[in-house]
Amino acid sequence: MKLKYAFLILIAFITLYSCSKDSADGGTEETVEVNKTPNLQGTGDSANDLLSNNTYTKLLIEIGYVEGFRPTARTEADVIEFLKEITFKQDVQVIYKQLESTGKSSLTLQEIADEEKENRTAYNTDDTIAVYIYFADAPADSDSANSNSGTLGAVYRNTSMVIYESTVRKLANSSVLISLATAETATMHHEFGHLFGLVDLGTAMVNPHESQSENEQGQLEDDNHCAIDGCLMNATLEFGSGMRKMLVAKNGAVPELDAECMRDLQANGGR
Repeated sequence: MKLKYAFLILIAFITLYSCSKDSADGGTEETVEVNKTPNLQGTGDSANDLLSNNTYTKLLIEIGYVEGFRPTARTEADVIEFLKEITFKQDVQVIYKQLESTGKSSLTLQEIADEEKENRTAYNTDDTIAVYIYFADAPADSDSANSNSGTLGAVYRNTSMVIYESTVRKLANSSVLISLATAETATMHHEFGHLFGLVDLGTAMVNPHESQSENEQGQLEDDNHCAIDGCLMNATLEFGSGMRKMLVAKNGAVPELDAECMRDLQANGGR
């Protein structure tokens, strides 16, 4: 999907107020005030905060997953390793929250954002930046029912992404060379790349390497992906058919960031 025009929800100064409640011993205790505003910004706005330790030294990932669609333990380990290699965050923690299915046959980004609003618990604190990832049991509403190229994932805020796990599993089942962990890992790495501001989505390009695609009017426009073949941030990796082709070509290995994408991240605080 073309991320410059992806659905962004920008809400200013939304907080949960402090309030008193009865405690077990009959006294009162104060709830902790949570400022959600820093996690409700546009895609790429927290690129430097995720990459560097200038403001936050820790990264907390909350994964909300529909029962039966939790990512594999291997995926978690691979993603943490990737984050430690690309960013300066060495304290990376993952927490899980099992969720009920929405019961929908497909999901819009608005519905995914509504799910996050209801279920997300992890937000930025003094030394920790938090990311929310929703593992959905339904495909994107933009997917065609007859298409073999479903959307694998998307980012829609500065610290929010969705993984269309049902579509990812369909991809993993399409070839003996593609394991579920590999398909999940490649998809999450790609979407984290967008949260890191790639390509030209909050992290400036050191050298031009952004690809273009046709819009609905048939005109070429920048699409926030990498023009270099084989790069993790190539636009083809956002969809099932493109991911399958690249993973098979690499004998099941997860694609890596090319030199130009790495230069961009390093220039914006990355390792």
